[in-house]
Amino acid sequence: MSDNVARRGFLVGGAVLLAAGCTSNEPAAAPTSAAPAPAPTGGNDQPGNKVVIGFSAPAADHGWIAAIAKNAESAAKQYTDIEFKPVEPTNDINQQISAVETLIAAKVNALVILPNDGQQLNQVALQATAAGIPVINLDRIFPDKLAYRTWIGGDNYGMGVAAGHYIGTQLKNKNVSNPVIVEIQGIATLPLTQDRTKGFADALKTYGFSVTAKQDAQFTVETGNEVATSLLQAHKKIDALWNHDDDQGVGVLAAIKEASRNEFIMVGGAGSLNAMKEIQSGSSVLQATVTYSPTMASSAIKLARLIAQEKGMSDLVENQVPQSITLASETITKENVEKYLALGFES
Repeated sequence: MSDNVARRGFLVGGAVLLAAGCTSNEPAAAPTSAAPAPAPTGGNDQPGNKVVIGFSAPAADHGWIAAIAKNAESAAKQYTDIEFKPVEPTNDINQQISAVETLIAAKVNALVILPNDGQQLNQVALQATAAGIPVINLDRIFPDKLAYRTWIGGDNYGMGVAAGHYIGTQLKNKNVSNPVIVEIQGIATLPLTQDRTKGFADALKTYGFSVTAKQDAQFTVETGNEVATSLLQAHKKIDALWNHDDDQGVGVLAAIKEASRNEFIMVGGAGSLNAMKEIQSGSSVLQATVTYSPTMASSAIKLARLIAQEKGMSDLVENQVPQSITLASETITKENVEKYLALGFES
């Protein structure tokens, strides 16, 4: 993902693959609604050979994951030539492996898989590929490139870069020197979190800034609240705060409001509807969020359909869908938030 505010994307048969929330499956469940998508109009969206698309993802134990499932289902319903075959979502690795094996046995035409863990699901994805079933790997990547036909997901490093540039620009405009910058991560041991942190540090470095303190909050509302409370107590003055995930950000914001702190700017991560409404209000410390949108699931279904029907992407010269698509991280602020509201998910 990049730090550009302007909307970016790729086109699949006339439908925009919008820039990419969070990838943990830690608890913070909430109801969600699928992002509305335009009805198919022409070109690759014209009905073709009927295809059966299998779908497997973790259980919806927080807003981003819930939106993944709903976006996938919503995209499939746009097409009369898709039979959508989801399996029971689960956070148990062995159960997800078994569920994918049932889809392989059913001889679906394509598989869209968001694995609980790419490493541990790698072998079953290889089984699907060996059986002649193209796998569209969603977000959490399989380590073996032979395990998937196409990967689509967000840019975690770019998320950090986008947040770092927004904060760096704001602080420079205010002539702040030696700022106190706080970072609230998701799960510190995950590569995705480490990528976000590195992108953030690299971007801040271009302004001569660095992170004063960081702590992980496990992608949960409760831990977000606890960590934010602790950091606020430890730092009597803060200039900027980046929270990696809007789901856990519900707890972070609650702690900030409880402490009656408003001397700093805050940037979120993912693009939840809750965060967008805070930004839109103009009265919150939360002034921006950098996207990692669950609309990527809609795009994965569209890609699966094209691959199963042996079509390419209509706006590209090549005859086949690319092997890898990384979505851009866009910066949502009060100035452009209205363009993104329809894409937000409930935390």
